[in-house]
Amino acid sequence: MKFFSLNNQAPETTFKDAVIKGLAPDKGLYFPDSITPLPKEFFENIDDLSHNEIAYQAIKQFVSPEIPEDDLKAIIEDTLSFDFPVVELNKNISFLELFHGPTMAFKDVGARFMARCLGYFSKDSDEEVTVLVATSGDTGGAVANGFLGVKGVKVVILYPSGKVSDIQEKQLTTLKKNITALEVNGTFDDCQDMVKKAFLDENLTSKMKLTSANSINVARWLPQLFYFMFAYKALHKKYSNIVFSVPSGNFGNVCAGMMAQQLGLPVNHFIASNNQNNVVTRYLETKDYEPKPSVQTISNAMDVGNPSNFVRIQNIYNNDFEQLKENLSSFSYTDEETKAALKEIYNDFTYVADPHGAVGYLGAKAYIESHPDAHCVCLETAHPTKFLDIVEDVIRENVALPPQILKVMGKKKKAIAIDTYSDLKTYLLNR
Repeated sequence: MKFFSLNNQAPETTFKDAVIKGLAPDKGLYFPDSITPLPKEFFENIDDLSHNEIAYQAIKQFVSPEIPEDDLKAIIEDTLSFDFPVVELNKNISFLELFHGPTMAFKDVGARFMARCLGYFSKDSDEEVTVLVATSGDTGGAVANGFLGVKGVKVVILYPSGKVSDIQEKQLTTLKKNITALEVNGTFDDCQDMVKKAFLDENLTSKMKLTSANSINVARWLPQLFYFMFAYKALHKKYSNIVFSVPSGNFGNVCAGMMAQQLGLPVNHFIASNNQNNVVTRYLETKDYEPKPSVQTISNAMDVGNPSNFVRIQNIYNNDFEQLKENLSSFSYTDEETKAALKEIYNDFTYVADPHGAVGYLGAKAYIESHPDAHCVCLETAHPTKFLDIVEDVIRENVALPPQILKVMGKKKKAIAIDTYSDLKTYLLNR
């Protein structure tokens, strides 16, 4: 398998090099040069397959032959060491819980898979790799945990000061070892811009090997297609018209779902559920794609004003607006609407959602109004206790803290404050 840059100004490369580089030399995101659908029998017999077997069959064409079969199966087994339950609310809506991993966020899958791939590629090398990552919330903790102690890898996480939850901040600032947190005086977009600038700075790249663990990296992004297949396995015998509502920020998750569809997953539609950072919602309404500075919301992992992965989505649909719109709907919601949804979900179904899941629920409801025969799977992307103050204030109940959260509560934050790209560059050169 070869990967090409979506800017089409860089040579094709291998999976290994795409993972290590993160971003192509021409600033483009890497994308596989072909997608071979899985046999129809794979989906007809999916009930007979374990999660690990499903994941292996789905990912192997993108990874082979650089990671041999036995090693890839071991990476998958280590990555998928937790459950992905589906909770049905009614005949139209389910929640797919993606928060049962070590940091209680959906990004555990991609971060663990990428960490193990990078560990495999660097196991016989003495050259150190620096993973540089920006986070709007859950990415930082998932990457920190996934890469903790990986030989030959240093991780530097940039996060916007005051714009992640307390628990999210604890998860990315308390692990130490090979993990360093940089607290940026700015927004997530500022963090992401610094990361992209670093990859293109020859003064840095000539002195160190940099890669990213954001969803711009193919090894972080592609394995997210697994759990769309897991949800289909759980529901396909009961529901014939399955769609997915995905709380969307950088659009890696919904894009991964579309890759599963390209592999043959028989789902009919996707919903990108946005908070007030709604560049894609506006695009589908106006055909005008206009990134804007991000605004802070209670669903902070979606506070992205210029979603990096949308260019991958456009490529999947050959930059055909009408074809994209046929397969993707998008809706946008305010914090007040999100809080009302949290309350509704709890009162009507005795289910405690997090703000991101609540946005996904609202998108599902909006879609079902005009598609009453659909069964919409909402991705519940983070455990509600990661947003404890908001959730408890809305539902007026105490939410029990799970062990993954309790273990970081008493730890002391350690972060380095920076203001500019120059500060980041100075740190990287002098650390």
